Amino acid sequence: MDPRPARHLISLDDLTDAELYRLVERGAAFSAGTLKGHRPLAGLVTGVYFAKTSTRTRTAFSAGAQRLGSSLVTYGPGDLQINTGETSEDTGRVFSRMLDVLVARTAADPREMRAWARQERMSVINAMSADEHPTQALADLTTLLRHFGRIDGLRVLYVGEGNNTAVALARALSRYPGTELELRTPPGYGLPAGVLDAARRHAERTGAVVREEHTMDGLPGGFDVVYTTRWQTTGTTKPDPDWREIFAPFQVGGGLWESSPKAVFMHDLPAHRGEEVTAEVLDGPASIAFEQAENKMHSAMAVLEWCRSAGPGA
Repeated sequence: MDPRPARHLISLDDLTDAELYRLVERGAAFSAGTLKGHRPLAGLVTGVYFAKTSTRTRTAFSAGAQRLGSSLVTYGPGDLQINTGETSEDTGRVFSRMLDVLVARTAADPREMRAWARQERMSVINAMSADEHPTQALADLTTLLRHFGRIDGLRVLYVGEGNNTAVALARALSRYPGTELELRTPPGYGLPAGVLDAARRHAERTGAVVREEHTMDGLPGGFDVVYTTRWQTTGTTKPDPDWREIFAPFQVGGGLWESSPKAVFMHDLPAHRGEEVTAEVLDGPASIAFEQAENKMHSAMAVLEWCRSAGPGA
Protein backbone atom coordinates (compact mmCIF):
# COMPACT_ATOMS: atom_id res chain seq x y z
CA MET A 1 0.00 0.00 0.00
CA ASP A 2 1.04 3.59 -0.66
CA PRO A 3 2.45 5.16 2.56
CA ARG A 4 1.20 8.64 1.67
CA PRO A 5 -1.98 9.77 3.50
CA ALA A 6 -5.08 9.51 1.35
CA ARG A 7 -7.12 12.50 0.26
CA HIS A 8 -10.84 12.08 -0.49
CA LEU A 9 -13.25 13.90 -2.80
CA ILE A 10 -16.84 13.34 -1.70
CA SER A 11 -18.20 16.86 -2.24
CA LEU A 12 -16.84 20.04 -3.77
CA ASP A 13 -17.61 21.66 -0.43
CA ASP A 14 -14.75 19.57 0.96
CA LEU A 15 -12.27 21.56 -1.15
CA THR A 16 -10.72 24.91 -0.40
CA ASP A 17 -10.86 27.52 -3.15
CA ALA A 18 -7.16 26.94 -3.83
CA GLU A 19 -7.67 23.18 -4.16
CA LEU A 20 -10.62 23.68 -6.53
CA TYR A 21 -8.67 26.09 -8.73
CA ARG A 22 -5.65 23.79 -8.75
CA LEU A 23 -7.66 20.75 -9.78
CA VAL A 24 -9.26 22.65 -12.66
CA GLU A 25 -5.91 24.05 -13.80
CA ARG A 26 -4.36 20.60 -13.60
CA GLY A 27 -7.22 19.10 -15.60
CA ALA A 28 -6.64 21.74 -18.27
CA ALA A 29 -2.94 20.85 -18.32
CA PHE A 30 -3.75 17.18 -18.89
CA SER A 31 -6.23 18.22 -21.58
CA ALA A 32 -3.62 20.36 -23.32
CA GLY A 33 -1.29 17.35 -23.51
CA THR A 34 1.49 19.00 -21.54
CA LEU A 35 1.71 16.13 -19.03
CA LYS A 36 2.06 13.14 -21.34
CA GLY A 37 4.01 10.31 -19.73
CA HIS A 38 3.31 11.63 -16.23
CA ARG A 39 2.72 8.51 -14.08
CA PRO A 40 2.31 9.49 -10.41
CA LEU A 41 0.12 6.44 -9.70
CA ALA A 42 2.70 3.86 -10.80
CA GLY A 43 2.58 0.87 -8.47
CA LEU A 44 -0.85 1.78 -7.06
CA VAL A 45 -4.17 -0.02 -7.46
CA THR A 46 -7.42 1.78 -8.26
CA GLY A 47 -10.82 0.17 -7.70
CA VAL A 48 -13.76 1.35 -9.83
CA TYR A 49 -17.18 0.46 -8.38
CA PHE A 50 -20.31 1.56 -10.21
CA ALA A 51 -23.66 0.53 -8.77
CA LYS A 52 -25.40 2.48 -11.55
CA THR A 53 -24.89 2.83 -15.29
CA SER A 54 -22.10 5.01 -16.62
CA THR A 55 -20.35 5.56 -19.93
CA ARG A 56 -18.25 8.70 -19.55
CA THR A 57 -17.35 8.77 -15.86
CA ARG A 58 -16.47 5.09 -15.61
CA THR A 59 -14.39 5.21 -18.79
CA ALA A 60 -12.78 8.49 -17.73
CA PHE A 61 -11.54 7.17 -14.40
CA SER A 62 -10.59 3.76 -15.77
CA ALA A 63 -8.60 5.17 -18.68
CA GLY A 64 -7.23 8.02 -16.60
CA ALA A 65 -5.97 5.75 -13.81
CA GLN A 66 -4.19 3.50 -16.28
CA ARG A 67 -2.65 6.47 -18.11
CA LEU A 68 -1.27 7.62 -14.74
CA GLY A 69 0.31 4.21 -14.16
CA SER A 70 -2.23 2.58 -11.84
CA SER A 71 -3.45 -0.98 -12.03
CA LEU A 72 -7.23 -1.36 -12.14
CA VAL A 73 -9.87 -3.52 -10.45
CA THR A 74 -13.47 -3.00 -11.59
CA TYR A 75 -16.77 -3.95 -9.95
CA GLY A 76 -20.30 -3.91 -11.30
CA PRO A 77 -23.53 -3.69 -9.30
CA GLY A 78 -23.77 -7.47 -8.85
CA ASP A 79 -20.16 -8.18 -7.96
CA LEU A 80 -19.89 -7.35 -4.26
CA GLN A 81 -20.93 -9.37 -1.21
CA ILE A 82 -23.12 -6.44 -0.19
CA ASN A 83 -25.66 -8.28 -2.32
CA THR A 84 -25.48 -11.30 -0.02
CA GLY A 85 -25.77 -9.39 3.23
CA GLU A 86 -22.31 -8.06 4.03
CA THR A 87 -22.49 -4.59 5.50
CA SER A 88 -21.25 -1.65 3.47
CA GLU A 89 -18.91 -0.76 6.35
CA ASP A 90 -17.24 -4.18 6.22
CA THR A 91 -16.90 -3.94 2.45
CA GLY A 92 -15.20 -0.57 2.81
CA ARG A 93 -12.81 -1.90 5.44
CA VAL A 94 -11.76 -4.69 3.08
CA PHE A 95 -11.36 -2.28 0.17
CA SER A 96 -9.08 -0.04 2.23
CA ARG A 97 -6.69 -2.93 2.90
CA MET A 98 -6.27 -3.81 -0.77
CA LEU A 99 -6.82 -0.65 -2.81
CA ASP A 100 -5.10 2.71 -2.91
CA VAL A 101 -8.05 4.51 -4.53
CA LEU A 102 -11.75 3.69 -4.77
CA VAL A 103 -13.86 5.51 -7.38
CA ALA A 104 -17.52 4.88 -6.57
CA ARG A 105 -20.93 5.69 -8.02
CA THR A 106 -23.92 4.90 -5.86
CA ALA A 107 -27.60 5.84 -6.00
CA ALA A 108 -27.64 6.80 -2.34
CA ASP A 109 -26.65 9.91 -0.45
CA PRO A 110 -22.91 10.27 0.19
CA ARG A 111 -22.97 8.86 3.73
CA GLU A 112 -21.87 5.45 2.44
CA MET A 113 -18.81 6.96 0.76
CA ARG A 114 -18.02 9.10 3.79
CA ALA A 115 -18.05 5.95 5.92
CA TRP A 116 -15.57 4.35 3.53
CA ALA A 117 -13.41 7.47 3.78
CA ARG A 118 -12.95 7.18 7.57
CA GLN A 119 -9.42 5.88 7.14
CA GLU A 120 -6.17 7.20 5.66
CA ARG A 121 -5.05 4.25 3.57
CA MET A 122 -7.43 4.44 0.59
CA SER A 123 -8.68 7.56 -1.21
CA VAL A 124 -12.42 7.64 -1.93
CA ILE A 125 -13.75 9.60 -4.92
CA ASN A 126 -17.42 10.32 -5.48
CA ALA A 127 -18.17 9.52 -9.11
CA MET A 128 -21.80 10.57 -8.56
CA SER A 129 -24.20 10.24 -5.68
CA ALA A 130 -27.87 11.14 -5.53
CA ASP A 131 -27.15 14.67 -4.31
CA GLU A 132 -23.99 15.72 -6.15
CA HIS A 133 -21.77 14.94 -9.13
CA PRO A 134 -18.53 16.69 -8.12
CA THR A 135 -16.27 15.32 -10.83
CA GLN A 136 -18.74 16.47 -13.49
CA ALA A 137 -18.33 20.07 -12.35
CA LEU A 138 -14.55 19.68 -12.45
CA ALA A 139 -14.84 18.48 -16.06
CA ASP A 140 -17.16 21.40 -16.83
CA LEU A 141 -14.76 23.98 -15.42
CA THR A 142 -11.81 22.31 -17.12
CA THR A 143 -13.71 22.68 -20.40
CA LEU A 144 -14.48 26.34 -19.73
CA LEU A 145 -10.85 27.06 -18.90
CA ARG A 146 -9.64 25.30 -22.03
CA HIS A 147 -12.18 27.02 -24.30
CA PHE A 148 -12.16 30.56 -22.92
CA GLY A 149 -8.76 30.67 -21.24
CA ARG A 150 -10.47 31.82 -18.06
CA ILE A 151 -13.42 31.14 -15.78
CA ASP A 152 -13.59 34.44 -13.91
CA GLY A 153 -16.36 36.63 -15.27
CA LEU A 154 -18.08 34.04 -17.46
CA ARG A 155 -21.88 34.14 -17.72
CA VAL A 156 -23.50 30.69 -17.71
CA LEU A 157 -27.16 29.87 -18.34
CA TYR A 158 -28.24 26.50 -16.92
CA VAL A 159 -31.62 25.22 -18.15
CA GLY A 160 -33.28 22.13 -16.70
CA GLU A 161 -33.65 20.18 -13.48
CA GLY A 162 -31.74 21.24 -10.37
CA ASN A 163 -30.15 17.80 -10.20
CA ASN A 164 -26.81 16.55 -8.92
CA THR A 165 -24.99 18.06 -11.92
CA ALA A 166 -26.58 21.46 -11.28
CA VAL A 167 -25.71 21.20 -7.59
CA ALA A 168 -22.04 20.61 -8.37
CA LEU A 169 -21.97 23.38 -10.98
CA ALA A 170 -23.46 25.87 -8.51
CA ARG A 171 -21.01 24.86 -5.78
CA ALA A 172 -18.04 25.25 -8.11
CA LEU A 173 -18.84 28.20 -10.36
CA SER A 174 -19.91 30.46 -7.47
CA ARG A 175 -16.35 30.31 -6.13
CA TYR A 176 -14.88 32.06 -9.17
CA PRO A 177 -14.77 35.87 -9.05
CA GLY A 178 -17.27 37.71 -11.20
CA THR A 179 -19.00 34.67 -12.65
CA GLU A 180 -22.74 34.67 -13.24
CA LEU A 181 -24.86 31.52 -13.03
CA GLU A 182 -28.46 31.89 -14.18
CA LEU A 183 -30.50 28.77 -13.38
CA ARG A 184 -33.86 28.30 -15.08
CA THR A 185 -35.42 25.21 -13.52
CA PRO A 186 -38.96 23.78 -13.82
CA PRO A 187 -41.35 24.52 -10.92
CA GLY A 188 -40.80 21.93 -8.21
CA TYR A 189 -37.50 20.79 -9.71
CA GLY A 190 -35.08 23.47 -8.60
CA LEU A 191 -31.87 23.32 -6.61
CA PRO A 192 -32.27 22.21 -2.99
CA ALA A 193 -32.71 25.33 -0.87
CA GLY A 194 -29.63 24.65 1.23
CA VAL A 195 -27.45 24.29 -1.87
CA LEU A 196 -28.75 27.52 -3.39
CA ASP A 197 -28.15 29.39 -0.13
CA ALA A 198 -24.60 28.04 0.16
CA ALA A 199 -23.81 28.93 -3.46
CA ARG A 200 -25.07 32.46 -2.86
CA ARG A 201 -22.84 32.76 0.20
CA HIS A 202 -19.85 31.78 -1.94
CA ALA A 203 -20.99 34.30 -4.55
CA GLU A 204 -21.16 37.11 -1.99
CA ARG A 205 -17.60 36.33 -1.01
CA THR A 206 -16.22 36.14 -4.56
CA GLY A 207 -18.32 38.77 -6.31
CA ALA A 208 -20.15 36.14 -8.35
CA VAL A 209 -23.91 36.02 -8.96
CA VAL A 210 -26.22 32.99 -8.61
CA ARG A 211 -29.89 33.39 -9.59
CA GLU A 212 -32.67 30.84 -10.01
CA GLU A 213 -36.10 31.26 -11.59
CA HIS A 214 -38.72 28.71 -12.55
CA THR A 215 -39.78 30.14 -15.89
CA MET A 216 -38.13 30.86 -19.22
CA ASP A 217 -39.80 34.27 -19.39
CA GLY A 218 -37.73 37.43 -19.12
CA LEU A 219 -34.47 35.67 -19.91
CA PRO A 220 -31.54 38.07 -20.34
CA GLY A 221 -29.03 37.63 -23.14
CA GLY A 222 -25.31 37.83 -23.61
CA PHE A 223 -24.45 34.47 -22.05
CA ASP A 224 -21.11 32.81 -22.77
CA VAL A 225 -22.46 29.31 -22.12
CA VAL A 226 -25.82 27.57 -22.36
CA TYR A 227 -25.87 24.31 -20.38
CA THR A 228 -28.48 21.59 -19.96
CA THR A 229 -28.73 17.99 -18.76
CA ARG A 230 -31.06 15.12 -19.58
CA TRP A 231 -34.48 15.40 -18.01
CA GLN A 232 -34.43 11.88 -16.56
CA THR A 233 -31.39 11.94 -14.29
CA THR A 234 -29.51 8.64 -14.08
CA GLY A 235 -30.89 6.38 -11.35
CA THR A 236 -33.92 8.55 -10.54
CA THR A 237 -37.63 8.67 -11.24
CA LYS A 238 -40.15 11.51 -10.95
CA PRO A 239 -43.29 11.14 -8.85
CA ASP A 240 -45.32 13.58 -10.96
CA PRO A 241 -46.94 11.72 -13.91
CA ASP A 242 -47.19 15.00 -15.85
CA TRP A 243 -43.56 15.98 -15.41
CA ARG A 244 -42.84 16.08 -19.15
CA GLU A 245 -45.43 18.84 -19.61
CA ILE A 246 -43.75 20.82 -16.84
CA PHE A 247 -40.32 20.38 -18.44
CA ALA A 248 -41.37 21.06 -22.06
CA PRO A 249 -40.86 24.87 -21.93
CA PHE A 250 -37.29 24.29 -20.75
CA GLN A 251 -36.07 22.57 -23.91
CA VAL A 252 -32.88 24.14 -25.27
CA GLY A 253 -33.40 25.14 -28.89
CA GLY A 254 -31.75 27.44 -31.38
CA GLY A 255 -33.89 30.39 -30.31
CA LEU A 256 -31.74 30.91 -27.21
CA TRP A 257 -28.86 31.98 -29.47
CA GLU A 258 -30.77 35.01 -30.76
CA SER A 259 -29.85 36.91 -27.60
CA SER A 260 -26.58 35.03 -26.93
CA PRO A 261 -25.11 34.57 -30.42
CA LYS A 262 -21.59 33.80 -29.19
CA ALA A 263 -22.57 31.26 -26.56
CA VAL A 264 -21.22 27.71 -26.59
CA PHE A 265 -23.45 24.79 -25.71
CA MET A 266 -22.60 22.27 -22.98
CA HIS A 267 -24.32 19.05 -21.90
CA ASP A 268 -23.11 16.47 -19.39
CA LEU A 269 -24.45 13.62 -21.58
CA PRO A 270 -26.12 11.27 -22.27
CA ALA A 271 -28.43 13.45 -24.36
CA HIS A 272 -31.92 12.78 -25.64
CA ARG A 273 -32.34 14.80 -28.82
CA GLY A 274 -35.83 16.22 -29.03
CA GLU A 275 -36.30 16.29 -25.26
CA GLU A 276 -33.97 18.54 -23.25
CA VAL A 277 -32.14 19.75 -26.38
CA THR A 278 -32.77 19.83 -30.11
CA ALA A 279 -30.47 18.00 -32.51
CA GLU A 280 -29.83 21.37 -34.16
CA VAL A 281 -28.13 22.59 -31.00
CA LEU A 282 -26.39 19.43 -29.79
CA ASP A 283 -24.90 18.66 -33.19
CA GLY A 284 -24.46 22.29 -34.23
CA PRO A 285 -21.38 24.51 -34.41
CA ALA A 286 -21.88 26.01 -30.95
CA SER A 287 -21.74 22.62 -29.22
CA ILE A 288 -18.65 21.67 -27.25
CA ALA A 289 -20.45 18.82 -25.47
CA PHE A 290 -18.12 16.12 -26.76
CA GLU A 291 -14.99 18.08 -25.89
CA GLN A 292 -16.59 18.41 -22.46
CA ALA A 293 -17.03 14.61 -22.36
CA GLU A 294 -13.37 14.07 -23.26
CA ASN A 295 -12.34 16.42 -20.48
CA LYS A 296 -13.97 14.07 -17.98
CA MET A 297 -10.89 11.89 -18.40
CA HIS A 298 -8.49 14.80 -18.00
CA SER A 299 -10.23 16.11 -14.89
CA ALA A 300 -10.41 12.55 -13.52
CA MET A 301 -6.65 12.33 -13.91
CA ALA A 302 -6.26 15.58 -11.99
CA VAL A 303 -8.42 14.22 -9.16
CA LEU A 304 -6.58 10.89 -9.04
CA GLU A 305 -3.23 12.66 -8.96
CA TRP A 306 -4.38 15.04 -6.22
CA CYS A 307 -5.76 12.22 -4.08
CA ARG A 308 -2.58 10.16 -4.09
CA SER A 309 0.33 12.33 -5.15
CA ALA A 310 2.60 14.66 -3.21
CA GLY A 311 3.92 16.04 -6.51
CA PRO A 312 3.13 19.25 -8.42
CA GLY A 313 -0.55 18.42 -8.74
CA ALA A 314 -0.95 18.33 -4.97
